[in-house]
Amino acid sequence: MKINAYAKINIGLDVLSRRSDGYHEVRMVMQTLGLHDEITAEKCDESGIFISSDSGKVPLGEDNLIYKAAALIMKEYSVSRGVKIGLTKNIPVAAGLAGGSTDAAATLRAVNSLYGLGLSDDRLCELGVRIGADVPYCLTGGTVLCEGIGEKMTKLDPHPSCTVLLAKPPEGVSTAYVYKHLELDKVSHPDIDAIIDGIKANSISDIASHTGNVLESVTIPEHPVIGRIKDIMKNKGAKASLMSGSGPTVFGLFESEDDAKTAFGELKRSQTDLELIITDIYNPDR
Repeated sequence: MKINAYAKINIGLDVLSRRSDGYHEVRMVMQTLGLHDEITAEKCDESGIFISSDSGKVPLGEDNLIYKAAALIMKEYSVSRGVKIGLTKNIPVAAGLAGGSTDAAATLRAVNSLYGLGLSDDRLCELGVRIGADVPYCLTGGTVLCEGIGEKMTKLDPHPSCTVLLAKPPEGVSTAYVYKHLELDKVSHPDIDAIIDGIKANSISDIASHTGNVLESVTIPEHPVIGRIKDIMKNKGAKASLMSGSGPTVFGLFESEDDAKTAFGELKRSQTDLELIITDIYNPDR
């Protein structure tokens, strides 16, 4: 069987507090993109989990979230046979786009279906949060308000359609480092409720005027190229430009595909080491 595993961006990301267990209380609006990896899965008689991929940038063993997802669900439900999983990688790796989490979510769905386990979405989400905070969202997709550590989800009206330009610089960003150095009393917090109102109004402009990501306060000083990318996107017509997750990927929301292509060209000329992708908003319920 084959399942698409969709990337995500954070239209707004606020961190409310640091918890005693090391996690953080967040409030964020998540959105699925058309960009996706492809997961293929098939049963095999030999017990075990066998992963293959067209990408040399992802591990294929126990460190891969695909492996962890398959191992978790198969152990929980005593699946004695094995599974072969193939990954076609289109989402940039370590980019703040939930590439690993969405692959894990697709794997949970694949094993559930292949072996007829009959698990509900709620149960899959309970398993998913044990793998990573973004996995429950990736199982749901669409336009969602995520709270808690990301596992408390409220479906929102679909985000208005638009073109999305992604720009990933080569710099590596440690999510743990970013959260550790986040000073909540010194950051400007985005107005998440106003973003939600903009989505309800189906207005890119209203959404754009309230987007924000508190993690930029740590990542951009460490990697100024992120700020430069944002400026170029805005100068070339992006209604909003924001870092996704803890970075380093920057996205721009464009009402005009031509403007997105112009920004693509300018970024390619001025920042030759960027990974650039033009995609769109994906609302599975539409």
